[in-house]
Amino acid sequence: METGRLKIYAEAEKMVALLAVLLFFPAPALPQTPFYQGKTVTILQGTAPGGTADMMVKAALPYLKKYIPGEPALLSEYMPGGGGVKAVNHLYKNVRPDGLTIGNVGGGLVSNAVLGEPSVLYDINKLIYLGSPHSHYHWVFMTRRESGLKSLEALRSALGVRVGAQSIGHSVYIVGRLFAYLIGVKEPKFVVGYSGPELDIALQRGEFDARINNADTLLKRNRDWLDKGVVDVHAMMEVPKGARHEYFARLPEVEEFARSERERKVLAMLRAFRQVGSPYILPPGTPIEQTKILREAVVKTFNDPGFHQEYKKLTGDEATPLMPDDMEKAIKELPRDREIVDLFKKIAGGGPLPPR
Repeated sequence: METGRLKIYAEAEKMVALLAVLLFFPAPALPQTPFYQGKTVTILQGTAPGGTADMMVKAALPYLKKYIPGEPALLSEYMPGGGGVKAVNHLYKNVRPDGLTIGNVGGGLVSNAVLGEPSVLYDINKLIYLGSPHSHYHWVFMTRRESGLKSLEALRSALGVRVGAQSIGHSVYIVGRLFAYLIGVKEPKFVVGYSGPELDIALQRGEFDARINNADTLLKRNRDWLDKGVVDVHAMMEVPKGARHEYFARLPEVEEFARSERERKVLAMLRAFRQVGSPYILPPGTPIEQTKILREAVVKTFNDPGFHQEYKKLTGDEATPLMPDDMEKAIKELPRDREIVDLFKKIAGGGPLPPR
């Protein structure tokens, strides 16, 4: 009897000791399922499908999927309008900040806000920036050969040259206006309402006389225009200044046409606007953990040689990424001089170009 009680006590002591060990050394946590596993991430683009901006996103999609833990499905949604303003307004005001929607828009995101455009309903200081696939630009100003504007002198002598663009506020529209202003085109007319690919067709049809385009896009998509003399290319703009383009190095840089320090400052502001490229953004309030995951995925994408190859194949241009921290710094340090902003707004707006 006594022996039986001793055995029971011994077993009880073992159980107590085991329980103490379990309490003191908890079992290892089970691995958590990645947040993005089985989910769909929407890339909200502020442009129509098929243009250069869309190709930039397409180049990144396989790598973003690869580097976001859980490899979610990635879906593009297009919301063109107002040079990207419509898409950013929607992201800022309506999209749930859960890390499942990423915006991708042009540089108008920043310029429209700094210029105080009334349609802007977002605060650029509150958006979350993930970086841009490119920060270098080479814009060229060209005219249709059949328009008879074969030289800068002919451009300056003509009255009412028609310049095509997507929409008021779009970067192509703003840069085209600045070229016309600095070159000295007399009373130019700006024809809008096109997508990127439609601009090429409309120029060939003679719906307008001139347009600006990305230099490498022109070489990739319309090299035959240059070889066959379909267009005349008159000037270029470098972003950042001094980043020469090998093929178009013979062209004058648009700053050569500036007559004053005021005009040079306007051009410097535009360069700063364009250097932010085509930002990937998140709405304010996106959780820190999701923000960190997506920022790291973007950085890894931009550093992947495969992304650079795909980007070159789809856009004809070299990727020149601006990383998240550098983008935030660039936006924070962006010049916002009121006098220059006012002049820029007149150049970028829908009215006649201001007198020089």
